[in-house]
Order: sequence, then C-alpha cells, then structure tokens
Amino acid sequence: MATKAYILIKVKAGKTKDVVKALKTIGGIHQVHPCFGQPDIFSFIEVNDEKALSDVVISKIHTIDGVEETDTHIVAEA
Repeated sequence: MATKAYILIKVKAGKTKDVVKALKTIGGIHQVHPCFGQPDIFSFIEVNDEKALSDVVISKIHTIDGVEETDTHIVAEA
C-alpha cells in the first residue's frame, strides 16, 4: 500500500513562489497550496513507502532554497 502524507512547509520570506514551483517538479507530490499564516505551504504526497517519503523530504524538499522547516503527517488509513 502506498504511503500518503501531508507535508507542511515553513518558507523564508519572499521565497514562497520559488518553493511552490520547485515542489511541483517533485514526483509523488500531488498538491501544493501556499497559504496565509503558518505554515506557508501545505502539500500532499503519495509514494511507495515510508523510506521513499523520507528520501523525498530529506533529499529533495529540504534542499530547496527557501525551505526553513517541514512537518510531515502520515495519513492513517481507517
């Protein structure tokens, strides 16, 4: 079963548009929504497993210029 998660992203001032653009190029990310308030961006991802999720967050999202912090919430299947 695929791993689904919401990734909440805090961004440096003035970098939101650039971060949104970069997030949209990452495989598995299905939704990216910049918002007013904290966090700055809500995104939704679906990947093969938790290792793939960790790889995307650490290797791809955290390396985007302007990303300060992420908060990942794995969806619990009911």
